[in-house]
Amino acid sequence: MSQINYRNQETVKDAFFHSCLGKLTILGGILILILAIAYFTNPTEQEMAVEMEDNVMQCLEENDSIQGDKIDDYVNNLGHTFTKADTTKIFPDLIQSYRALNRMEIYHHSLYTTSYLFNNMHPQGIRVGIGGFGLVFPTVTFEDILLNVGPMHKGYNQKIIQRGVIPDTDLGSNPNIQEFHYKRNPDD
Repeated sequence: MSQINYRNQETVKDAFFHSCLGKLTILGGILILILAIAYFTNPTEQEMAVEMEDNVMQCLEENDSIQGDKIDDYVNNLGHTFTKADTTKIFPDLIQSYRALNRMEIYHHSLYTTSYLFNNMHPQGIRVGIGGFGLVFPTVTFEDILLNVGPMHKGYNQKIIQRGVIPDTDLGSNPNIQEFHYKRNPDD
């Protein structure tokens, strides 16, 4: 019986790349490369502010059908990443009320940048954009933007549910409906 040699003729480099440690090292190197790209392409606060102002104006411009339809906002946000707003289509009083009632703050993190919109509906702020890899991705919806303010109700002593007055008109008499019998003879 002859002896079988199970040794393979791999080089040290090939053996390292085929081992678990080698694969983890390659994965770690790729991850460090991606993090370095994210760090160096992170948008600045000024770039983020300009892009988010444009994205909010596009949200105001595009929202001409059902105001607050979230599906339209999410689909439009994808296109807002790569386009610019046409502010001539937006009413000037709408822009003025947006700037008077809303405040946007930009937070610069090491690998990404976020923007938050503050108003009376969202006093704690709501995230309306994420910036990373040189792009700004808006997440703003029309419901996030406050455009007018007013009282919730007219007074504190006002009834919440006001009962309507039913008119006193004669609606006629009820018809005489008899129960149906399956043998057609009610005496059975």
